[in-house]
Amino acid sequence: MQGAPNLTHLHDFDFLVGDWQVHHRQLKARLAGSHEWIEFEGTCSMHKLMNGSSNVDDNVIEKPSGTYRGVGLRSYDPVSGRWAIWWLDSRDPFANLDPPVKGNFVNGMGTFYANDTLDGKPIRVRFIWSHITPTSAQWEQAYSPDGGKTWETNWVMQFQRIR
Repeated sequence: MQGAPNLTHLHDFDFLVGDWQVHHRQLKARLAGSHEWIEFEGTCSMHKLMNGSSNVDDNVIEKPSGTYRGVGLRSYDPVSGRWAIWWLDSRDPFANLDPPVKGNFVNGMGTFYANDTLDGKPIRVRFIWSHITPTSAQWEQAYSPDGGKTWETNWVMQFQRIR
């Protein structure tokens, strides 16, 4: 018999509903000792689905090497009280989806983890949502080659709401 659903974190991503201008900073090479960052612009538009238990965002990413799109798909699990987040990239739309990062928000900061691979080697992936206000937010991605002992932040996105 299943217990009562845990809806504590169901509204974690409500802040992201709407349209955003996004400034990206991305490390040129990941887990390679690089300190060179590239900066570029983009947009994000997020909508709730399934009565709020999932949501999707459509991202336009204007990298200097070329513009592409990405879709972030999130789904809430009322049993665990956690969110799962997948990424679909238009540059390889038939690729398998990355393993989802899973987590939730505590004290205004969302932290999500997954195990993945980079160049055939196992890594740990971390997403952090922070600095959330009605008109701004920050997302960052970090990789760990040592099971989470050390982290390299490789992508930071600054969101500004489009009015």
